[in-house]
Amino acid sequence: MRVERVGTAAELRALIPQPASVAADVERIVANVRAGGDAALARYAAELDGLQESIVVPREELERALDALDPAVRAGLEVARANVRAVADAWIADSRTVTLPEGHTVTVTETPVRRAAICAPGGRNPYPSSIVMGVITARAAGVDEIVVCAPRSHPVMLAAAALCGADQFLRSGGAHTVAALAYGTATIERVDVIAGPGGPYVQEAKRRVFGDVGIDMFAGPSDLMIVAGPGVDDEAVVADLLAQAEHGAGSLAILVCFGSELLDFASERAAAAPGDATVALLQTDDPLAAIEEFAPEHLQLVGDRAEALAPAVRHAGCILIGPAAGTAFSDYVAGSNHTLPTDGAARFASGLNPGHFRRRVSEIRLDRTAAARLATAGVPIAEAEGFPQHAHSMALRQNGER
Repeated sequence: MRVERVGTAAELRALIPQPASVAADVERIVANVRAGGDAALARYAAELDGLQESIVVPREELERALDALDPAVRAGLEVARANVRAVADAWIADSRTVTLPEGHTVTVTETPVRRAAICAPGGRNPYPSSIVMGVITARAAGVDEIVVCAPRSHPVMLAAAALCGADQFLRSGGAHTVAALAYGTATIERVDVIAGPGGPYVQEAKRRVFGDVGIDMFAGPSDLMIVAGPGVDDEAVVADLLAQAEHGAGSLAILVCFGSELLDFASERAAAAPGDATVALLQTDDPLAAIEEFAPEHLQLVGDRAEALAPAVRHAGCILIGPAAGTAFSDYVAGSNHTLPTDGAARFASGLNPGHFRRRVSEIRLDRTAAARLATAGVPIAEAEGFPQHAHSMALRQNGER
């Protein structure tokens, strides 16, 4: 494990290694799959995923995987499923109608997309938790059809897809699968939204197809900031730190303290831990400034002095408060979504939620009286902008007879 002591919050972001650009490769892959359809997809799946069988997993195979799943793993996934659904339901807004002074109404409604895809990592390790986070959130949003794609059809991932009610599982990942989902092939129907984590090729492909299809966010390597006040459980804090470092290369786990004692202890433990993530250690009297500067994906506040900062935090993907609130709980079963904005995007982006799968639509109802009143206001604006036909359209209603 790489351990770095830093003097200021501004130095933290520089510790995240910049990945090599995959833009040119992804552009070529997306273009080839868009033009070549199933044949190009199958070629890339064989070449990049090592796939020698059908990309679409038969429904019976999903059900067999669920039946064979270890009971303890199934019980844990069922807790995650229930908690994620309960939290996702809290995001759903009812329709709202506003009556305006001119006498008309505008109703804002939320409408789910019809079809969505959830990407789940599946290279080195299986990630059934990512399937739970994505599928259950999309289902809570009201999406009609949900497709899961992953580069490996590990049995626990197939079981998670069946447990959560996914409609289809594609045993293929990467840029080629994102392209197929965005544009459709003879066997894969295009989707409206693509969400979920993945490696550089998946994220760059999502960037490339955005505009032709909706996406959730560009998710990079995981990061965590723990702010620990005096009198905390040193062992637990370091365990939480190293748990997030377990995400591997590119991941950054940061410990921010008011004093140096815990930092010394954490440095010793992290240096002896296996792995290729980076652990950063920062001593400061102003941890709130460090939080706002870095905008962590996960923020853990431990100890009275640190926990008191919670109401003032504006830039964090997910905030965990208290000595028992290890970030690992949010990765699996706490109910909040673990697909979160990374690389400082918590300044402006939200974690995966039903809103990523829903559109807000305004419905305007105007009677003649309201139209006449609005025309008085609207005609001069249209004329000032040089759009006489807009002005004429409104002016026709200005006397209230049309």
